[in-house]
Amino acid sequence: MALVNFTNLDFDQIKTTIKNYLRSNSNFTDYDFEGSNLSVIIDTLAYNTYIASYNASMVSNEVFIDSATLRENVVSLARNIGYVPRSRKSSRAVISFFVDTTAFDVVPVSITLRKGLVCTTSTFGNENYTFSILDDITVPVVNGIATFDSIEIYEGTYAKTSFTVDSLNPNQRYLLDNPNIDTSTLRVSVTDENQQLRKYINSSNILQVDSQSKVFFIQEVADQRYELIFGDGVIGKKLENGNIIEASYLVTNGLDGNGVNTFNFSGRLIDSRGRSITSGISLITTELTSQGGSEIESVSSIKNFAPRLYSAQNRAVTASDYESIVSKIYPEADSVNVFGGEDLSPPQYGKVFITIKPTFGSFVSNTIKDNIKSELKQYSVAGILPEILDAKILYIEPDSSVYYNENLASSSNIVKTKISENIFKFSESKEINKYGARFKYSRYQSIIDNSDQSVTSNITRILMRRDLKASINQLADYEICFGNSFYVKDMDGFNIKSSGFNISGVQQTVYISDIPNSDLKTGNIRLFYLNSDTEFTTVSENVGTIDYEKGEINISPIVFTSAVKSSGGTPIIEISAIPKSNDIIGLQDIYLQLDNSKVTINMISDSIESGSDSSGSNYIFSSSYFNGDLVRR
Repeated sequence: MALVNFTNLDFDQIKTTIKNYLRSNSNFTDYDFEGSNLSVIIDTLAYNTYIASYNASMVSNEVFIDSATLRENVVSLARNIGYVPRSRKSSRAVISFFVDTTAFDVVPVSITLRKGLVCTTSTFGNENYTFSILDDITVPVVNGIATFDSIEIYEGTYAKTSFTVDSLNPNQRYLLDNPNIDTSTLRVSVTDENQQLRKYINSSNILQVDSQSKVFFIQEVADQRYELIFGDGVIGKKLENGNIIEASYLVTNGLDGNGVNTFNFSGRLIDSRGRSITSGISLITTELTSQGGSEIESVSSIKNFAPRLYSAQNRAVTASDYESIVSKIYPEADSVNVFGGEDLSPPQYGKVFITIKPTFGSFVSNTIKDNIKSELKQYSVAGILPEILDAKILYIEPDSSVYYNENLASSSNIVKTKISENIFKFSESKEINKYGARFKYSRYQSIIDNSDQSVTSNITRILMRRDLKASINQLADYEICFGNSFYVKDMDGFNIKSSGFNISGVQQTVYISDIPNSDLKTGNIRLFYLNSDTEFTTVSENVGTIDYEKGEINISPIVFTSAVKSSGGTPIIEISAIPKSNDIIGLQDIYLQLDNSKVTINMISDSIESGSDSSGSNYIFSSSYFNGDLVRR
């Protein structure tokens, strides 16, 4: 019998092929394979072949980074192209406290907070966490008070590991046995043959590294542990026999350490005379709740970024190069968007614009922006200036009227809870929480319809919103871009609505709306205040312009004195519009986000489906359009 070309190596096919092969032999032409002991032998052969083919398939898959599934193999393949996966990241908080030394026998000149453990927490999420610092902090004593102001602390247990270099052992490795290390907290020093302690720095590439550079490299090995690699005398300084390596680092809980805002002091204080201090320590003030903790880089992320970073070759030329490198520099980035200045109107040549949405919060601080720009200098091509912009978050606010069959639902609240849970999962997914995302209206409706068997239909209306950060008591103009066209519902205006605010010269709380031009493509911005829920007084009909087609609002120079709403202590004005299309896109630097706090679900009994009103005489209709209220409450 000729060899068979297999297209599907499953057990039954292999077994059938063996039987057909035996039947081709004249000795087995009429043999009953099913009712004989030979059937057991055939099963064994088929099973052995199946296992061998499966193993061969898995082995071939694991040698390619795009098809490998085991983390150890993916990491090894990424290592071949110079990619080091991100480790766990410690959450970080900012605290302040002071030490009162006026009651001491001798007032010290200074006080030092020793590196290592600083704070512990009360039970947070059924766990207790420790926070540490990486280096000693010394402050002077002024008028008997030593003030430790705005100290950054890191969630994790401070640990040390030491190695003695044995040049006679060619297989010696420097493995850090603790998993869950935050490699950004790693400090390495080497005591050389002259008993001098030298600090070594972590190098991510070999550029500008010579034979005397005191650098080390790090790579992830099995079981999410890390190995230190030192120079060989050509690339990096070579270690000598008897040198002592000391490595200190934090072992962290990563994402679980976020959100802690209450701390108990457990650190070690030493005065300028070397005495321990245990009294006069004030309560800790939390200036910044712990945030920024993250898990070790996932397998899917490694597969995504390793080839892209390799293709960039440590040079930032294209937009994808910048995206990969920024994600490496700032691992707390949830999403990164990059576009060239030539894509703007008017174009700005010679610039590249970077927008970062952090994992926690909405904006990247100015300090972090400066750090990222500084790090990018070693990758950027000369003549191209990177600019980091604040994320422009476009909030989506769905209002749904959900019809359900009472006969199939235990209660409307239970059905509503299921719908809310599914919407929350959708809002947290990467389907919309990223740059370049698209909110798919039909997808959202299907999530509601498929949440419970009792749901018969839904009518969902969509609003989109931008939050304007108001500069209080400053004359300033504003441009608010939605990146999506506005729907002109009312020719008399009020297609655009805002939350309340106050301006110089007007006592009442005022609001923003619009007055369309006759072409219904452009219009003017109106400023008004309410006399009642249905009556208003116009303050001005020309405080700016609006472009309905482009989805842009321009407000002329104005002085805001206060705003009704705020976010993180910053006064904001919520500006909402009805989109021309319910499919909303995140254009360029616009980040889409479903605002769970503004999701509305109205449960309505479907009297026709339940049979209580088969004629539909008492059926409750829901409008597909928003009502004509004057302001956004």
